[in-house]
Amino acid sequence: SVSSPRFSRLRKAMVRTLAWVLLLQGVLCQEDDLLRDRIEELEGLVAKHQEKLLVQQGRLEEHRRQKNRRLQSATLPASIHGASNSTRAYTFDEKVAGAMDQMWLLLCGALVMFMQAGFAMVESGTCRAKNAQNILLKNLTDVCMGTLGWWFSGWALAYSGPYTDDGILKNGFLGYESWFGAGFVTFNGDGSIEPTLNMANWFFQWTFCSAAATIVSGGVAERVNFLGYCIFSFLMTSFVYPIIVAWTWGYGFLSTITRTGFMDFAGSGIAHMTGGVAALVGAAMAGPRKGRFELPEDYFAAHSLPLVVFGTLILWFGWYGFNCGSTLGLSDIATGFMAAQVAMNTTIAAASGGISVFVIRYVIKKKYDIAGMCNGILAGLVSITAGCGNVECGSACFIAMIGGAVYFAASEGLKMLQIDDPIDAFAVHGAAGAWGVLAAAIFDWGRGFDHFHGWSGFSCVTEDDGTCMKGAADDGLAANVAQIVLVSLWTAFWSALIFLPLRLSGKLRVSDEAQDEGMDASKHCPKAAYDHGEGGANGVIYTSKVSPITEHLE
Repeated sequence: SVSSPRFSRLRKAMVRTLAWVLLLQGVLCQEDDLLRDRIEELEGLVAKHQEKLLVQQGRLEEHRRQKNRRLQSATLPASIHGASNSTRAYTFDEKVAGAMDQMWLLLCGALVMFMQAGFAMVESGTCRAKNAQNILLKNLTDVCMGTLGWWFSGWALAYSGPYTDDGILKNGFLGYESWFGAGFVTFNGDGSIEPTLNMANWFFQWTFCSAAATIVSGGVAERVNFLGYCIFSFLMTSFVYPIIVAWTWGYGFLSTITRTGFMDFAGSGIAHMTGGVAALVGAAMAGPRKGRFELPEDYFAAHSLPLVVFGTLILWFGWYGFNCGSTLGLSDIATGFMAAQVAMNTTIAAASGGISVFVIRYVIKKKYDIAGMCNGILAGLVSITAGCGNVECGSACFIAMIGGAVYFAASEGLKMLQIDDPIDAFAVHGAAGAWGVLAAAIFDWGRGFDHFHGWSGFSCVTEDDGTCMKGAADDGLAANVAQIVLVSLWTAFWSALIFLPLRLSGKLRVSDEAQDEGMDASKHCPKAAYDHGEGGANGVIYTSKVSPITEHLE
């Protein structure tokens, strides 16, 4: 029966079995849920892995495209007109870098060109009022003749090459491929024109060429014939100066004369010393102004110190284009840091040179000498121009202070030799320029006297294996000494060869009568640079209240 113990046990067994079945079914269902969750998780991981594979595949494709572009860049020139069978389009980075570099050269070149106004103010203010127009005329002539000379042949001799694959001038002496600006643009068969970077470089380097020539005008002021000076100015800018540039910045033989080559960052020797040595030769060939070493010195005193100070400040301002612009670009961070370093050194040097000469003159004269301080500022600037990119700021201060002393010694030395240099062109630019070239090697910020940085800037000059070159400082010093000697000899030789025939033919120096009357009154119209209002409207023009030289000499 259903109530028997046997049946009761059977029922309990069936209940337990059913419970186990239900329990097992629950477990299996739970495991199915876990399994389903696990499968879904694995499917998610697979999807993510597939996404990563797609990203990596895209990167590989981009790498292949970049590699192809680099290969294409190595074989096809870039064009502003885009890609064609023979050209490729500029990359974005190339466009930005090219625009930055050219903008930098144009801006700095404009600053250097503005220095011509500074030269004009300093030179005209230093000389006597009766010769002011004539001084200004020579400054304008230097710019105009210098432009034509640089365009005709200057650039070709200095920078046109041909060059080796390593970028070294093949013959080491001069270039000969781009006369009259040839090759600066390319005329394509479809009528389009392809420009080059040469135009921006030509403009920037032209300002240096004109500045070097302008230095000479101060050394021969107040007694040189205008036509003779025009001849010299043209030959200086079309031949003498460009050859020096070819040896140096044009990667000629001075760039490889030692393991390091020379170091003249912005032209203490190349531009300033060249102009200063030419001014010395011109001053010696032309002879002193009438009565210069017989009359009291006050008779030849500067007629306008405000012009001298104003011109000095203009030159200081323009010097930032001269020195900072010599990075030749501003398209990367390292070059930006270098331009900032150069600006700091330039500023410190100008101040140090000015104070140096001011103190020296005060100790000697017991009077304040503003004109001397102005020349000290310029001597400090000239002194740091070679080493502004490879010396630290403390060295820049010391270099400029010594540069001021070198200027003072050279100025006094020329007076003892009775060489008449009205604005101390040689003392400021020639003597201080030579010191600047020497200082760039001596004070190079390479570690100790073993390493040398030079053109490498923030890095040392290295061996082929990438390690710093040992004993490189000696190479740098030897190369810079060679630069001083060779540039001075070249400039002196050709300056003498130009000035001597002019002197012998009577085309170099004006007559004593013209000097007595004043160059403005004897050679210019109107006859004076200044009208002091003493009936100027009626034709009464102020010339000078100082009696003629002949009266003093008699």
